[in-house]
Amino acid sequence: MAEILDRFTALLPVHGAVLDAGCGSGRDAKAFAEQGFQVEAFDASPELAELASQHSGLAVKVMRFQELDVSARYDGIWCCASLLHVPRAELPEVFRRLGKALKAGGVLYASFKYGQGEREDNGRVFTDMREGEIAGMLREIEGDELRVMQEWMSEDRRRERNDRWVNVLVGKTESRVSDI
Repeated sequence: MAEILDRFTALLPVHGAVLDAGCGSGRDAKAFAEQGFQVEAFDASPELAELASQHSGLAVKVMRFQELDVSARYDGIWCCASLLHVPRAELPEVFRRLGKALKAGGVLYASFKYGQGEREDNGRVFTDMREGEIAGMLREIEGDELRVMQEWMSEDRRRERNDRWVNVLVGKTESRVSDI
């Protein structure tokens, strides 16, 4: 994950505010804190939020993406293998909420397993994506402030897996003000 973390952090201000959204075990939240970023984290699972708190030393909230309701708070939002658990029909609203939470000029990282549609695996729901789908989804969001800056494919590094991933870095532009 170091290469992807580095791509993301290179776009952030020194000591910037980072949200690890859907933080899982807290591995990445801990890495961001160790790099000097001001980190907040949440996960929908109370068990994972507790584990992440213990692992990272941060107060990790129990929350779903659909509950995020802050404005212009973060320089970066990290959604590593977490948005893929949001039902496809709810993703535009979740991206809108994430965009609202980003400061102008902020950046969001997200990754999805490569594929199409929704599926269930061992009782967990997954929304898969293909190249270009996230950019298309972002164009449909009111305000149109989020743009895909980079998109790339990667292979799962875990030996027991052979999943392919779609990765995106999404930037938030300044709000457009119409001429009166």
